[in-house]
Amino acid sequence: MSREDLIRIEGKISESSGGGNYKVLLANGVTILAKLCGKMKRFNIRVIVGDTVTVGISPYDSTHGLIVHRTKAP
Repeated sequence: MSREDLIRIEGKISESSGGGNYKVLLANGVTILAKLCGKMKRFNIRVIVGDTVTVGISPYDSTHGLIVHRTKAP
């Protein structure tokens, strides 16, 4: 499944775990575990707690996701 096939939902980083994993609180109130996508790793885009992100979630497994876009915290 490619990155374009994922369902995109806005969320906020609530916790940073080891190994590049992040807990993201989605706009609908659900917390999921998410990783950085490949391009964000390649270009060293940093994500910190409080940042608003766009998460791509697979329609088959809604508990994991990929962080595909970051916006700064207000």
